[in-house]
Amino acid sequence: VQLQASGGGLVQAGDSLRLSCAASGRTFSSYNMAWFRQAPGKEREFVASINWSSGTTDYADSVKGRFTVSRDNAKNTVYLQMNSLRPEDTAVYYCAGKLGPGSLYSGSYYSHWGQGTLVTVSS
Repeated sequence: VQLQASGGGLVQAGDSLRLSCAASGRTFSSYNMAWFRQAPGKEREFVASINWSSGTTDYADSVKGRFTVSRDNAKNTVYLQMNSLRPEDTAVYYCAGKLGPGSLYSGSYYSHWGQGTLVTVSS
């Protein structure tokens, strides 16, 4: 089972970026998928989640209205479209997958993790 995150880079404040998380090795149709991020010196935090089957989404307050999470079933890929980026969005972004009960907002309940992709937003 593998999650491969990509799409990070260096952008300016106000720019957009799209992250991808390609899933392989099993069927993720019953999973909740999420994006977390960890900024330097800070704890990992929840960004957004999507239920692969229903498409139900959830977002952290800090990204609502700016970020959109989606999935492409045919490509087995989850995306995070990030618009109006701010310097405080600078972090390593991780995709993760969870099956079963447990909080969507806590990384402790996620059993599958991608390797992370760095997003740097300059002011």
